Amino acid sequence: MMEPREITAENYYSKDFEWDQLRHEIENDPSLVHHLLPFPQNQHTLSSSEDSQAWNNFHTRQNSTGKFFKERRYLLKEFPELASCGECSTVLEVGCGNGSTALPILRGNKSISLYACDCSKEALERAKENIEAANIILAKERFYPFQCDFSVSGFPNWLVCTYCCESFSRKQNMRSLDAKICSKQDFPDPPISAKNDSCIRGVDFVTLIFTLSAVPLHRMSRAIAECFSVLKPGGVLLFRDYGLYDMTMLRFEPEQRVGYREYMRSDGTRSYFFCLDSVRDLFCGTGFTELELEYCCVQSVNRRNGKIMRRVWIHGKFQKPHVYVGS
Repeated sequence: MMEPREITAENYYSKDFEWDQLRHEIENDPSLVHHLLPFPQNQHTLSSSEDSQAWNNFHTRQNSTGKFFKERRYLLKEFPELASCGECSTVLEVGCGNGSTALPILRGNKSISLYACDCSKEALERAKENIEAANIILAKERFYPFQCDFSVSGFPNWLVCTYCCESFSRKQNMRSLDAKICSKQDFPDPPISAKNDSCIRGVDFVTLIFTLSAVPLHRMSRAIAECFSVLKPGGVLLFRDYGLYDMTMLRFEPEQRVGYREYMRSDGTRSYFFCLDSVRDLFCGTGFTELELEYCCVQSVNRRNGKIMRRVWIHGKFQKPHVYVGS
């Protein structure tokens, strides 16, 4: 067995152990059998407003402790295209939380514009505070937060209006779009970056970093379709989330199961744990092309109690085809 190590931004590993070996151990452990059992449908469903309120309460509590914020410094190592993309590239970060993903993107690419949404108003306030406190050159001017539960209401039309969506299906080159045809009535309350009464005509990247797992399983397909709709042709969605048999999954008690591989914490927030096939089916079923998809298996040691921690995450990259013919 590989020696556990402390994980840092400069010393990052993702293949400390084989996922199939972990799967064999878990599926042959009688004490963990409740994680493997089938689950009746529609047993425990919160309304969309209750889901959003649960996350808002979560961020309020975490902000009061001052311990939750941790910048994801590994992000540009995992997704180097965010640092190397061309000038004036645009990113939509979905589920931005307190800004832990936005900060390394803005820090690593001084010309990128980042639109960030979250269902929690409290999270957006914390994100704005953290971005301002970081003193990154022009970060405040390149960061556009807005409140949105993308799995329920979809994205606002100023990201990509109806005309531009139709044009994506007809034309291979975004440059051929006539911005003047976009009407302000298509996108209420645009950010200050939406100038000349036109939408921003889609984004180059969408990031889903530990966000999709918090969406109820029955709303995931719509959520991914929304992400697909706001990407420019050829745009890329960058995905990272909890993998099947991650140590946090194994800590849930039987009564916390609310679905197959889906769990709810005592505060009402939920978490789903993905296998490669479930991710592939969700994204490719929406129209994406798979570029990368793999388990990240990281083994470290808890310095306080000496326990070995085996973390499993899913890493994926999915591209919107340059020419897409919708259904």
